[in-house]
Amino acid sequence: MGRVGSSCDSALAESLWQGLKRETMHGKLFSTMQQARLEIFQWLTYDNARRRHSALGYLSPMEFEQQHHKTAELQLAA
Repeated sequence: MGRVGSSCDSALAESLWQGLKRETMHGKLFSTMQQARLEIFQWLTYDNARRRHSALGYLSPMEFEQQHHKTAELQLAA
């Protein structure tokens, strides 16, 4: 995911893969490769946009980004 030998990067990557496997693929049989790809894409879209993350103060990435842009705009206005 990031730097070579960084245990923090490895932990974040492992967490992502573990969540994907547990929530999307565990115990499921997909009838086609297309079905599997669609299910994984939908999960990744959810995880990257709407799921609340503890590293972001329990905000979704979309909420965090909106908050960041508002803060940046206020700093520019001041």
